[in-house]
Amino acid sequence: MYDKTHSLMQRGRAFLGTEHAILCGAMSWVSERNLVAAISNAGGFGVIACGAMTPDLLDAEIAATKALTGKPFGVNLITMHPLLFDLIAVCANHKVSHVVLAGGIPPKGSVEAIKEAGAKVMVFAPTLALAKRLLRSGADALVIEGSEAGGHIGPVATSVLAQEFLPALAEDYVVFVAGGIGRGEMIASYLEMGASGVQLGTRFACASESIAHPNFKQAFFRANARDAEASVQVDPRLPVIPVRALKNKGTEEFTAKQREVAALLDAGKVDMEQAQLEIEHFWAGALRRAVIDGDVETGSVMAGQSVGMVSREEPAAEIIAQLMTESEAALSRG
Repeated sequence: MYDKTHSLMQRGRAFLGTEHAILCGAMSWVSERNLVAAISNAGGFGVIACGAMTPDLLDAEIAATKALTGKPFGVNLITMHPLLFDLIAVCANHKVSHVVLAGGIPPKGSVEAIKEAGAKVMVFAPTLALAKRLLRSGADALVIEGSEAGGHIGPVATSVLAQEFLPALAEDYVVFVAGGIGRGEMIASYLEMGASGVQLGTRFACASESIAHPNFKQAFFRANARDAEASVQVDPRLPVIPVRALKNKGTEEFTAKQREVAALLDAGKVDMEQAQLEIEHFWAGALRRAVIDGDVETGSVMAGQSVGMVSREEPAAEIIAQLMTESEAALSRG
């Protein structure tokens, strides 16, 4: 049925152990047991967003996800989490098959600790040089994510990253492409360039199985691509990773938060690491208000630029089937 697409995805499918090489991006508060299990059950690859969870919370979330699906799924861990190695131990305990390390260069020993437990390691890299280094030092697969994505983003567009990374790496490594993908035709083009598969977040955020508040989903349905804006960095000494979200009062409040943290840094009340954690905690709280409480005015409605292609609530299985059908049609035209 999806012969051409599956053939180009073969390496990614084998790596993930899934029917389709379609990953769901880890979205804090959204990528939890229900959505993760639904995507995995539909032949994709769900990924639990650990975010700021404690080891106990992650332990419970993995167990609950296992109760809903027998299919493979992964766990996304933030490299700057103060209890990263405890979280890795929780994943090892549950024999999680794939761990995604996000939000920075993996700290010394983290990749080894994951692999020691028999899991595969997936990493992000903003530059080709870093990607090569991470792959040489033990990472099993790479996700290249462009600035069109929702949440924390890098500065370069997906189409440019794909042209830089895929010719250099795709022959020897498993590489997934993410950022701004909303239709199957786009998936087909990245597969033809050598990608092993793709990652989407925004398209799945409003799936029927997503626990996101109805207000959060309505904000997605109303938005178009230009409404998903990247946050502005206020102070050059406070290197804040930009975050793409729908413009609202919350995006303005983040600018004020940066000024407040910069002042604390000036006064010597916090060091750089604490300052960055302050910023992270702001996002975690603001995102929870939007996703869980439905506060789409002051909360953070993180969304990628493909948000304009999200117009209604539909089951994860239907989203995946539509993407695969569009990809197959595109590949069959040639």
